[in-house]
Amino acid sequence: MTVDPILVEIVEGYLTSVEKEVETAIGRTSRSPMIRDAHDYRAGIHDRRLRKLTGRSYSALVNPVVRDYPIETMRPGDVFFHNDVYLSEGGIGHLPDLCVTAPVFHEGEVVAFVQAFGHHDDIGGTVPGSMPSHATSVFEEGLMVPPIRLWDQGVPNEAALKIMTRNSRMPESLAADLDAECAACLMGARRLAELFGRYGRSEVEACFDAILDKTTETFRREILAKIPAGSYVWEDYAEHDGVDEPRLHTQRITLTKIDDDGGRLVIDFTGTGPQARGPINHCGDYADGAFLKKWLAPILRNLADSPERMAELEVNEGVVPLIEMRFPPPGTLLTPVFPAPTNARTFVILRLLGVLAGVLAKAVDGRMPADQETIRYTGVYGDDLDGRPYLMREVLGGGSGGRYYADGEDTIHVVPDSRNLPTEFSEARFPFVVERLGLAADSGGPGRFRGGLGYEKHIRMLRDAHFMSIADRSILSCWGVRGGRAGRPFSVTIDPGGPGERTVDALADAEPVRAGEAIRIRTTGGGGWGDPLDRPVEDVLRDVRWRKVSPDGARSDYGVVVRGPLDDPVADEGATAALRADLRAARPADEPFFDRGPGYARLSGGAAAAPVDHL
Repeated sequence: MTVDPILVEIVEGYLTSVEKEVETAIGRTSRSPMIRDAHDYRAGIHDRRLRKLTGRSYSALVNPVVRDYPIETMRPGDVFFHNDVYLSEGGIGHLPDLCVTAPVFHEGEVVAFVQAFGHHDDIGGTVPGSMPSHATSVFEEGLMVPPIRLWDQGVPNEAALKIMTRNSRMPESLAADLDAECAACLMGARRLAELFGRYGRSEVEACFDAILDKTTETFRREILAKIPAGSYVWEDYAEHDGVDEPRLHTQRITLTKIDDDGGRLVIDFTGTGPQARGPINHCGDYADGAFLKKWLAPILRNLADSPERMAELEVNEGVVPLIEMRFPPPGTLLTPVFPAPTNARTFVILRLLGVLAGVLAKAVDGRMPADQETIRYTGVYGDDLDGRPYLMREVLGGGSGGRYYADGEDTIHVVPDSRNLPTEFSEARFPFVVERLGLAADSGGPGRFRGGLGYEKHIRMLRDAHFMSIADRSILSCWGVRGGRAGRPFSVTIDPGGPGERTVDALADAEPVRAGEAIRIRTTGGGGWGDPLDRPVEDVLRDVRWRKVSPDGARSDYGVVVRGPLDDPVADEGATAALRADLRAARPADEPFFDRGPGYARLSGGAAAAPVDHL
């Protein structure tokens, strides 16, 4: 039907408003630090055909709910729950991500869905936090729940809730978070029912079609048109799986741009490494890769005409027809076979964002950002000052990659609106003191446009405890592109400068920390873009003045010789010109297009670059 364009704008804005209202309600009524304070959750709105309509945040899928509970069996007030990775159609990556879905009704029929899912503190398993770094089976990772009807016509299923909270080390916060999420989704369902009641089902559904069609055509015209037809190959790696010794766990993309029907992309994962024994696997080969299509599509926005235009482009189901995914046979990192563990699957899905960015960089002469790694889980657990057990988990971000027009951003997080835990809250609730929270100097990859900086956080324990970490990029750095250099990797040191100083592996479940010892966490810096010797001297001096680059880093990374105090540094122009000339002359003739940093040689048998790193 012909649809009024003004009504399309009204409906699109209404959907965005409802999504924000649902997320705000969850944030204000949940209880756990991971949901309430770190904001590691998101909402989504889907139509009756299971298509995601909103693009502010990524979300799980409705497909597994409808698979097990046909639409005609649903009733007003129902809320469905699931977290089973292998029965989520690819929408849930690990068991702590709990998903609730509420159907929307109009005149007695289901017309849409409101969904929320987030990372919860504990859902059972062998270690606090439900992310055992050495797991070899999903059965070690916590309670698996296939799609169930958690609320039946407005009445909670108390038996199911008792089972879930009984399996959690944090039962009160889990119960409160689930109640907050279910109530918020039901509220969102009422809001959407009002929209249908105001304008009628046929008009609203026609607007849904128009919203998705607009996304399809916009991405085809403004984004895909910038990719030359042809095939391009690149790969990157996870460095360890928590069980075997560190090695290169390959994730490969062959990207083919096909100029038919206006243009489409084929993303072929053939060449991706075998399923890991440890928990870094991701179940991507479900529902034709629908979740991964929407997960990866935001990378394409970097091809927009301007940063402002990029920010305007939202990723909804409209991107799905533009992308075809081809998966390798079962038994790879992206096609694991049950019951392979998956709790650290971020190592794979985050890396895939970078692999797509890298393969696109080869296609468009580097006009893509350098690499970033902006999720890792760290935390401590033990007994507090009153002898009660506690668990503190935090998702610390890192620096984003330098871009062809600007430096990377400092300490960002790939999950929308997520953040580090406030110091005031942490010190009031947990037995430690945050002695420092700032930027990790020199962590950003050197480049004409520098990579963003990671965090440096110092926590001093007031009682004996255990430290945990689920992190990658502790050996392999975030890569630089087109002459840019790699950023600094992730690292954790306990008792730095003290008698017990020691480095902690990036995958750790229970590293002992004594009262009085400090934990120093440094997160990854983004890769650099372009030749660092081309960075204007005044930009380097500004970075020194802002403590983002040290004088030693200015000399070694940028060839700038700094004199004077840090608050008012100046460059020795003659010494700088001579040093930059010497550094240029010392370079090899055929440098690769990508710089992976020194850690790659450690895992590759001595090679400085992979064969795919050259154009």
